Amino acid sequence: MRKFSTPGKIEPDVDAIAYGFMASQALFTALELNLFDSIDQPRTVEELQKTTGITAPRLQTLLTALTSVNLLWNQNGVYSLPKNVAQTMVTTSKYYYGDYLKLQIGRQFYVQMGHLPQVMSTGKGPDYAEWFADGETADTYTKAQHNGSLATAFALMKRVDLSSSKKVLDVGGGSGAFQVGMCIKFPDCQSYVLELPNVAVTGEKIVADGHPEVKDRIKFIKGSALDAWPADTPKDVDLCLMSYISGSVPEPHVQSLYEKAFAHVRSGGRFIVHDFMVNDDLQGPPLGALWALQHVAVNSDGVGLNPHEVSTRMKAAGFVDIEVQEMIKGMTKVLIAHKK
Repeated sequence: MRKFSTPGKIEPDVDAIAYGFMASQALFTALELNLFDSIDQPRTVEELQKTTGITAPRLQTLLTALTSVNLLWNQNGVYSLPKNVAQTMVTTSKYYYGDYLKLQIGRQFYVQMGHLPQVMSTGKGPDYAEWFADGETADTYTKAQHNGSLATAFALMKRVDLSSSKKVLDVGGGSGAFQVGMCIKFPDCQSYVLELPNVAVTGEKIVADGHPEVKDRIKFIKGSALDAWPADTPKDVDLCLMSYISGSVPEPHVQSLYEKAFAHVRSGGRFIVHDFMVNDDLQGPPLGALWALQHVAVNSDGVGLNPHEVSTRMKAAGFVDIEVQEMIKGMTKVLIAHKK
C-alpha cells in the first residue's frame, strides 16, 4: 500500500520562483568565465578584473549577484568561495561537476525549457533520439554527464552490494560512467553499454582516454534501446541497469524496456532502475519534480516517475522483491528488483 503525506500549507514566494532563472544564469556565467577557479584565494574586484579580462562595471554587477545568492562571500570587498562552491565548482576539485551544469544544463536544457509552454500545449517537441542525431549535441551532453555519473556510480556501489555482478548490461549508459566505476571496483566485471551511435562514439573515447585500465572490459553496443536490441546484446547478465532512461523515453516504451531487461537477466540476477523521481504522494521533492518537468521539453510523451509507478511496471515485467532507496538526495531514487 502506498503511503501518502499531507504537508502543511506554505505560501509560495512567487517572485523568487519567477526570477530564479536569473540566479541560475549568474552561476552558468561564472562557470563559463572560470570565475570560481580565479578565486583560488580571496580576491578583490581589481584582481578579478585582471584574471577575467573584464574591466567594465558589469563584472562588479555579476559578483554582487553571485554574492546575493551565496555563491560568493564578500568581506570588505574581498571575495572568497563558500566550502561547497570550492568543492564542486572549481575544476581542480575531486568533486567538480561544473561542466555538467555549464554544458548540459546551461547550454542545452536551459534553451529547451524555453519551449516548454508550446511543448506542453501541443505535445510537439524534440526527443532524445532526434537531439542526439546531431553529433556535436551528443558529444557535449555525454561529456558533461560523465563526472557526475561516475560519482553516482560509486555512491550506488556503497549502498548496494554489486560484487556478484560479473556480467553487466547498462541500457542507455551514456558515457559508460557507471561501468567505469563497476570495472574499477570489481576487477572481474565485464560490462556492456547499449547506447545511441553518436553517444556511444563519445563514450568509447571517454573510456579509452580517461580510464584506459578498464577500457578492454567495457564494450559499447550501438543501437536504440527502444528498438529490437542488437544481436550482440548479452543475455543471462547478472545485472541490468537503467539509469536516467525511464523518464527520458515516451511512456509506452517504459514497459517494453523492462520486459527486455527481464529477458536479458539470468535467473537470480537483478534489475536496477535509477532516475529522477518524486515521492508516491506526488507532492515533491521539488528538484525531483522539476527534473521530470524538464524532461517534458525533450520527451513530451514521457511519464513522471515515482517508486509506485516504476515498481508496478517492474512487477508486470516479471521482477520480484523490489527495494527502494533514495540516491541523490531530493532528486533521484533507485529501485532494485530480482528475477527468480
